[in-house]
Amino acid sequence: MTSDFFDISHAARLLVLDQDEEIRDQVCGALREEGFDVKSLDNGLLGWDLLQCEEFELIVLDRKLPGISGFDLCRKLRMQNNQALILMTSSLNTEADRVLGLEVGADDYLVKPFGYREFLARCRALLRRHPLSGAALKGTAPEEFQCCDLKLFPDECRACRDGCDLKLSPKEYKLLELFMQNPKRVWSRDELLDKIWGVDYIGDKKTVDVHIRWLREKIEINPSSPSKIFTVRGFGYRFC
Repeated sequence: MTSDFFDISHAARLLVLDQDEEIRDQVCGALREEGFDVKSLDNGLLGWDLLQCEEFELIVLDRKLPGISGFDLCRKLRMQNNQALILMTSSLNTEADRVLGLEVGADDYLVKPFGYREFLARCRALLRRHPLSGAALKGTAPEEFQCCDLKLFPDECRACRDGCDLKLSPKEYKLLELFMQNPKRVWSRDELLDKIWGVDYIGDKKTVDVHIRWLREKIEINPSSPSKIFTVRGFGYRFC
């Protein structure tokens, strides 16, 4: 259960899930010193239960958890349409590991051991650039956009296809909004990262491709042969 958007000016609520007590204590201490409201658990099942009754803006989620693994918990949350930001942490640093973390729904992936300055910078960047934060919504024009069977309602942060509401994550929604407001324009991956994830994003660029694939699965009749979001080889992506 999550709110549609939140005001990043307040003390954001964070949940830290890590079975390593020393790392958990250090992470929580660093976050509390920055003024965040933090809870922590060492078990994936306990984390899942807590997330059914409490809301958090950001979840710091270790890949290796007892009960439910970080991967499985992340996947379950996204299937539930939980829109909390997720920063996945892991000691595994191959490209395949990072891509898998993004594919199951993480917003960023941080390799252990990490410096706490970088960790805090990533948390701030995620919260500051959250697509449905009050800051991001400020100044949004209350008009509607339509293309083919898609209709976008920016003032409601809502999109529908053939009259049925689409269940989009915050970043999927912001990607679709950007595309529909700028038809025919080609966007490079770097431009999309700057617009949607923010200029201070320091995670894996492959997250763009992952989110584009997810968005295609929700708006395309045949995602493997898209008719709305086109890949422009060597340049990036174009909408309609």
